[in-house]
Amino acid sequence: MGKVKTPRRAGASSGPYDRKPASKAAANTNIFKFDKDFGQHILKNPGISDAIVEKAYLKPTDVVVEVGPGTGNITVRALEKAKKVIAIELDPRMGAEVTKRVQGTPLARKLEVILGDVIKMPEIPPCDALISNTPYQISSPLIFKMLSMPNPPRVAVLMFQREFAKRLVAQPGDALYSRLSVNVNFWASCRHIMKVGKQNFKPPPKVESDVVRIEPLIGSARPNIAFEEFDGLLRIVFNRKNKTLRAAFAPKEVLAMCERNYKVYCSLNNIPIDESIPDPTTAADVDMEQQADTEMDVDVDVEGEEWTGLDNNDNPIEEDDDEEEDEDMPAFFKELNSATDQSKDNKTPSRNPKSKVALVVRAKVAKVLAAAGLADKRARQCDQNDFLKLLLAFHDEGIHFS
Repeated sequence: MGKVKTPRRAGASSGPYDRKPASKAAANTNIFKFDKDFGQHILKNPGISDAIVEKAYLKPTDVVVEVGPGTGNITVRALEKAKKVIAIELDPRMGAEVTKRVQGTPLARKLEVILGDVIKMPEIPPCDALISNTPYQISSPLIFKMLSMPNPPRVAVLMFQREFAKRLVAQPGDALYSRLSVNVNFWASCRHIMKVGKQNFKPPPKVESDVVRIEPLIGSARPNIAFEEFDGLLRIVFNRKNKTLRAAFAPKEVLAMCERNYKVYCSLNNIPIDESIPDPTTAADVDMEQQADTEMDVDVDVEGEEWTGLDNNDNPIEEDDDEEEDEDMPAFFKELNSATDQSKDNKTPSRNPKSKVALVVRAKVAKVLAAAGLADKRARQCDQNDFLKLLLAFHDEGIHFS
């Protein structure tokens, strides 16, 4: 006679494989928790992963570098089309996950995983293509690191935050036109591919994303100008992109940098320079300084109104009438006031005495801006040819920016 089946308690399982999660939250638990500080938002839509690899137009002989492979959704697709994929991953857990995903398959021999921060690496490994679901916090450094490579990849298909992607393709006059826009379009061609909604990621980010395709100029098509030089000029002019270029070069920190670089240029080319402080009573030196101060201090705000800075006319000193002076004032105070008035009359035009080489540099900067016809133009209105013309004019005067 068989054993009578007794009813089990509520919630009890009949075996080890019949266990159910205690809650819905437990059912959605990941293998490990994603670290948002690393920008870990895994792309879960297979259609978008396919499109990213497809738009790279990979060849069977290509070496591909992927930054931030995550769990390997894009990596596996790239391995199927390329000769080799070098995955650079900061999180060791993710590196192990992508390795385990292809372990025991023919794709495993084509995968190389490098653990580390791609931005802190000496250089990106040589490659034919660069693909990435880019962590948002390294978007700009990754672009500049790629563009500064001696031999950049043939193509890069990258996913960025939507606003950043719009800056990449912005044109002169656009609200998002920036140093990034000029650099990318000067050293490469950039094209928008598609929009990606936040629901395509796990966990979903707070912003929308876009995919862009960047084709760096290679060989003879690449501008024969040092990247550091061109980017150094753009850093200055786009620091205040809604101001005129004259105003961009007005800050004392910018002029001090130009002076230091000019001294280096002179020392390398055996050009003598005079670093002595000019005599304030010398008319020529005073006129040079006053002219440089006048030319460099003019500023223009976003609405186009000029501002020339503060001068003595903003706070006029009322003249005392000697006839109405109190005759009972002690002689000590009369002598003190007389000495104060005399010191004001003998005050030099500049409160901070500048060396002769500093005055020369200020005059050179004013000369270049005027000769190029860009002194009153704003950075957001200039195109690549304007910046190139400005850079060459500065080089002719011995002023560099690297």
